[in-house]
Formats: sequence, C-alpha cells, structure tokens
Amino acid sequence: MQEATLDRIVDGRRLEIERWRAPGRSLDPPIVMLHEGLGSVALWKDFPRRVAERTGHEVVVYSRYGHGRSETLATPRDVDYMHREGERVLPALLDALGLTRPILLGHSDGASIALIFAGTHPAAVRALILEAPHVFVEDLTVRSIAGAKIAFETTDLETKLARYHDDAAATFRGWNDVWLDPRFRSWNIESYLEAIDVPVLLVQGRDDEYGTLAQLEAIAARTDARIALLDDCGHSPHRDRADATLDAIASFVAQLDAQEAG
Repeated sequence: MQEATLDRIVDGRRLEIERWRAPGRSLDPPIVMLHEGLGSVALWKDFPRRVAERTGHEVVVYSRYGHGRSETLATPRDVDYMHREGERVLPALLDALGLTRPILLGHSDGASIALIFAGTHPAAVRALILEAPHVFVEDLTVRSIAGAKIAFETTDLETKLARYHDDAAATFRGWNDVWLDPRFRSWNIESYLEAIDVPVLLVQGRDDEYGTLAQLEAIAARTDARIALLDDCGHSPHRDRADATLDAIASFVAQLDAQEAG
C-alpha cells in the first residue's frame, strides 16, 4: 500500500489528511472517509488501508478542525457545526484535493455530514456509505452522550483520547457540549434526504448505544438505501465487526463499479 500524509488549509483551518492507494490500481471515484464526533485519522486505525485494499479505490481520510492533528479548536462550536462541515468545509476540501464525485464513507457525525453534503450538492457525490448515521436527535443519544460526559470527568477517558488528539479536552467539549445543548434537541436533517438520488449503504449495530433503527428507517424511506444490520455490534461497526463491515462495503462498491463499467 502507498500512503501519503499531508496538510491543507481548508476554510481557513489546517487539516490533517492521509491518502491510501493500492500500488498499480486506483479506481475512480475515490472514497472519502468522515469520522465520528470524537474521531480522527488515527482513530480509524487500519480501516482506511483495508478499505483501499479490498475495493481498489483510493481512500482519503482527514481529521476535521479540532480533531486529531488538525488545527486545535479555538472557540466553542455552534449547534450548526455539522451543517458548516457538509455545506462549506467538505466541498472546499474536495476542491483543494482535486477530488470529484467521491463515495463518502461517514461514521456517526461523519455520516450526518455526508448526508448534508449530498443533500446540498446532489450532483457532487457518487454514493454514500453511512455507519450509524443521525438525522434527528433521540433520547437514547442524549442519555449516552451525557454518560460520556460523566466518564470524561471521572475516568481516564481524557488520557485515552489524548493518544489521538492534540487537545483532547477541547475535542471532547466541542462535541459533547453541542449535543447536550438544549437548542440542539431540535436538530434535524431529514429535509436534506429528498435531494439524494445516489445509492446508499446503511450499516448499524443492533446494540448501538447512540441511536435506534428509527434513524435508518427515516433515511431508507427517502433514498435508494440498503441496510446491513450487524449482531453483537455497537455504535462503531468498523471496530466492533470490522470484517463484516468491510465485506458489506466491498460488495456495495463492487456493484457500483459494475454499474460504471456496464
């Protein structure tokens, strides 16, 4: 595998980026991976490489502003932070890297950002692969995020996160504070779904502690979606059931490739 690490200034912020490409083969379109609310390039671990190996497509993964080794968060986030990411930052990143009509592979917050991007720029995406997406706020999600706050304050969670983020406390607060803000309870992106007319793969664990199947049902009712439900799996399918998740992704991408070829 060939790996390239680089930084880019996007929307005025320095972002950490990695690109993975299998030697001698790099199919179009690229797969761009968008991490979860506490994620980063490093927290994907070896999954981007494995996706590139299995699919033959170049894989691009980046840490959003305030995450990983990207520029650290200077001010609190607004409740519309995912809209800014999907409507402004991601288009600017794709333009800076010269990427057109990518397959977006998003997890949790990253999946929601992918939906916002696709709903805003429907002609600019080839397909969506969404792990544990959110399109509205559920009581279960808020309870689990409140529990994460307690864990951050009473356990070594900050120390663990510091392995993956330059400023773990700012990263955590930038995610946790927004989701627990009373104004965020009305957050809803279902209206973006109406414009999405590309194939969608939804992957979710049956034991997801941050969202119910109502999220998938809302997306599937408005898009051309297939659903992969995984047993013995929580909120992070690519970690809890990596092989099964990779199989679902590889099969989905292979069908896209066959459609492009035929």
